[in-house]
Amino acid sequence: MGERGESDRSKGAGGHAGAGRKGAASIPVKAGSSVVLAEARGSCGTVRRISITFLDPSVMVTGSPCCSAKMLRSLRIDMYWDGAATPAVSAPLGDFFGFGLGQRVAFDSALFSSPSGRGLNSFVPMPFRSGMRIVVTNEGDADVAARFYSVAYTIGDAHSSGTPYLHAYWHRQSPTRFKDDYEILPRVDGRGRYLGASLGVIVDKATYADTFWGEGEVKIYLDGDTTDPTMAGTGTEDYVGDAFGLSQFAHAYQGSPVADAAAGRFAFYRYHISDPIYFQHDIRVTVQQIGLLLDIADHSRDTH
Repeated sequence: MGERGESDRSKGAGGHAGAGRKGAASIPVKAGSSVVLAEARGSCGTVRRISITFLDPSVMVTGSPCCSAKMLRSLRIDMYWDGAATPAVSAPLGDFFGFGLGQRVAFDSALFSSPSGRGLNSFVPMPFRSGMRIVVTNEGDADVAARFYSVAYTIGDAHSSGTPYLHAYWHRQSPTRFKDDYEILPRVDGRGRYLGASLGVIVDKATYADTFWGEGEVKIYLDGDTTDPTMAGTGTEDYVGDAFGLSQFAHAYQGSPVADAAAGRFAFYRYHISDPIYFQHDIRVTVQQIGLLLDIADHSRDTH
C-alpha cells in the first residue's frame, strides 16, 4: 500500500518515540502514498473510536491550520475486515467523517462529530473477527505536512455469526439527471441493517434561481421491492427532521450542518439508530430528483 506510517504496536509501546516526550505526535502523508492508521491480526475485536486531523499549509493563512476542501476530498480512507482484499469502506476522508461538500463546520451527532470544525471523530462501532486494517491514501498532488490521529479498538470481543461488518458507499453525480431518482445506496444483496447516510447538494442556481430543491421523497426498497418501496417519505427536508426548507442544525440522529441558501449549498445527515431499518435479502435507497417552484405559473421551471 505504499508508505507505511505505523510503528511498534506491542503492549506498552505507545510512548516509545522521543523518550516519551511527544516524539511522534504526527507523520506526513506524501502525495500518492498510503499510511496505515491501525492494524490488528489474528484476533477478533471492535474499532471504537477514530480521531484525526491534518496540518494543511494551504489554509494556515486563514487562521485555521486544518484541512482545506481540496485536502478533505484528496484523502481517501479505506477499511478492510478479516483480511479481505477489497475495502468494506472506501470514501473521501472528509465525507466519511461528516464534512459534506468538503466544508468544515462544527457539529455533533451520535456517530460523528467535529467540536470546532477542525478535528474529525467517528464513534461508529466496527466489529472484526480475525483482523482489520484502516488506511489513508493521499490521492492529491500535494504532500500533507502532518497527520495527527488516534484509533481506539478492543481485542477479544466475542462476535456472533450474525454480527454485521460496517460498510460504506460513496459516490456523486454532477449534475443530477432530470426526474431520475438519485441512488443514495444502489441495490445491495445480503442481510444487514441500514444505518443511514450523509448527503451534499449544490443547487444549480443559474437554472433554478432560489426555488426549493428538497421536495424529493427518500424511498427505501427492501427485500424484493421493485416498483414500489416499503418506505417512502414526504420530502427531503422532512426525512432529515426539518420542515418547509432546510435550516442549519445538528442533532444526534439528524442534522444539516451546512445550510447556505444564498450560496445554494447544503450538507445533511439522517441516521436510523432509534428507528432501525433491517433487511433480510436486499436493500436500495433513493431520493427523487424533484423540487418546488412557488411561482407555479412559470411551467418552464416547475421541477428540478
